[in-house]
Parts: sequence; C-alpha cells; structure tokens
Amino acid sequence: MSDPMSGLRVSDFDFHLPEELIAQQPPAERGASRMLVMKGTDFSPYIGSQQAMALAPEGAVLSLEDKTFADLPSLLNPGDLLVLNDSRVIPARLYARRATSRGKQEPTGLIEVLLTHADADGNWAALVRPGKKVRAGDWLEFDTTTGQTVLWAEVIAHGEFGERTLRFSPVPDFFALVDAIGHMPLPPYIHRDDAETDRERYQTVYNTHRGSVAAPTAGLHFTPAILEAITARGVEIAKVTLHVGLGTFAPLRVENVADIRLHSERYTLPPGTADALNRTKAEGLRVVAVGTTTVRTLEHCALQAGDAPLKPHSGETSIFISPGFEFHLVNALLTNFHLPQSSLLMLVSAFAGRERVLAAYAHAVQQKYRFFSYGDCMFLA
Repeated sequence: MSDPMSGLRVSDFDFHLPEELIAQQPPAERGASRMLVMKGTDFSPYIGSQQAMALAPEGAVLSLEDKTFADLPSLLNPGDLLVLNDSRVIPARLYARRATSRGKQEPTGLIEVLLTHADADGNWAALVRPGKKVRAGDWLEFDTTTGQTVLWAEVIAHGEFGERTLRFSPVPDFFALVDAIGHMPLPPYIHRDDAETDRERYQTVYNTHRGSVAAPTAGLHFTPAILEAITARGVEIAKVTLHVGLGTFAPLRVENVADIRLHSERYTLPPGTADALNRTKAEGLRVVAVGTTTVRTLEHCALQAGDAPLKPHSGETSIFISPGFEFHLVNALLTNFHLPQSSLLMLVSAFAGRERVLAAYAHAVQQKYRFFSYGDCMFLA
C-alpha cells in the first residue's frame, strides 16, 4: 500500500496571506472573534470566490458560514464531549548577558533566550539569539530591571539553528524568578514587544498546569460565560494537558512531507478525561477537540491504546498528522488559522481535506478574517 504522504510537498500547503491580516493584538474583548464554520464531508452548494472554487476538488463545493465565536454553543450537540488543553504559558522569553565564567560578564550586549522545555534532570532546552555568541561552556546571567543578577545558567550543549541546553544554578523558586524577569513568548509574526496585558490575554481562562512556551490559541476565545452556555446545552467538558514546546517555533526544514519530524512535547491524559472519552466513543457521540494540541494529544493516546480502552497516563509525543492520517477519536475541531506551509495546517488538512481547507482559507482572506494566534477561528465538523 503506497504512503499517502509520499507525493506531498511542504509547498503544497502554501497560500497567499496579506500581511495586514496577521493579528497583532487580541480582540478588544475575549470571545468576540469571528468564526468560519465548515461543515460535512458532502458539501452543500456554496457560491464562493473564484479562487476558492478553483481549489475545491472536482465535483465538490464548499459549505461555509461566517459566524462569531459566541455562536459556538449552538453548534454543539447534547452529549458532545468538548476537550480543552489546560496548559499554562510561562513567560519564557528571557534576556541575559554572556559570561566566560559565573560573575565575569562579557560586553556582548543582551542575549535573547527562549526556554522551550525542561528535561528529566531539570536542564532546559532553549533557542538563543544571536546564537553565534553563545558557546558550550559559557555562562548566561539574568538580571532584574534594576541590574541585580538573580539567575545563572551554564551552556552545557550546543545544537543547530540556535538551540542550546542550559543548566541553571539552583535557586529556591525558579519559576517565581522567571515570572518576575521573563516576557510572554509572543510568536515572531507579532511585530511588537509583549505588554503587561499579554500576561492575561495570551492565556486561556482555564489554564492550570504551567509548562507551555506558546498558547494553545484556539482556547483563547473562551470566556467563563461561553463555557457555562456550553455546559447548559448538555455538553460535557474535559481537559488534557500538552505543553507546547519548540515545535511551535521551529520552521519545517525539509521539502517532502514524509520527511517531517517534530520535537517531542509532554502531555497528560487525566483519569476523568480517559473515562469520558471511553464513554463518549462507546455511545457513538462526538468528541470535539479545541485546538491542534488537543488533537495531537488525543490521537497519540488513541494510537498508544490500540483497540483497548484509554487509560490515564503521562508521556511525550512527537506525533505528526498530515493527509492520509486515520483519526480515531476526534470528530469535530475548533482551531485558529495557521501559517502557510506549517505542520498545523497539514493537521487541519488531514482532518478536512487539503483542497477544502485551502479553499476555506481563500474565503477567509477574501472576507478579511484575522489570522494566527490572536486572530479568528474555524469550526470544522
């Protein structure tokens, strides 16, 4: 049997996006975003742009509706299971000065350090810029705004593309210091410094477990009132945790989709969520995933379980989902609009079809939806 990815190239997932459609700020009110609804595998008639129709597969037409995120509860059915990623973003962008040894700073200017994840020994993988100035054996010293050095890290390994491994000197409360001196790790397509308001708006309202270096952005739209409305419809809500890591920031450096390998990210499937998923699937009801991080967690767990019921556990996943993937758990998806030629766009294309997704994106561009982390969203069912 041939590999469905063998003929796909990263460039097959490109699309034109005007720069002005990339959201630089969150909406004035959480939950006020627009939502493009894409329904069904047998699409009903839709009169769209010529570009969108040209991308649709032969014999298929698109069913798209322009709605707002406040409409989401009405699109969910009693008995649905809505699954959220409750990871909390840490202020993982730090600024340091290089030292040849602890306490001996070099006049090299500030070094930007983006923490990405910690290993079992407490060492941190990081992206360092400018990387050429930071070598294995160097020390990095992190200061407060008043110039007091509060964190020290030794560079213990040197990787490609600015990757370094850091060993921090012990302190009583590492995360408290990171909270004090760190900056929210806004993605590079947001062309501004982080603001104090990003500490709240670049988090979901249901964040619980600290560990991500990027927000699970589909969850940014939810408000407590919308969550209450969803529950009132008879929809069950469950949570998983996947800590978003380096894969969010690392560009794809291969051309063939079959050659893509993602970095591992830590996840947890709690007992209540495992039970809810087993019950929902046994009853033939829908699992609605909020965001690609939730999809990756659920589908990884399904592959791990095979034909057996899901069991609560924690682990790491590097699952890559692209067209040809067989979904085992997820029946509907809420997601933001993703970057051209990204693994996240490939996941959405695996769920709904590459041509259909690109056609929907063309419609979103034509209708001036806001794109990426602080932008609008899609609901695919």
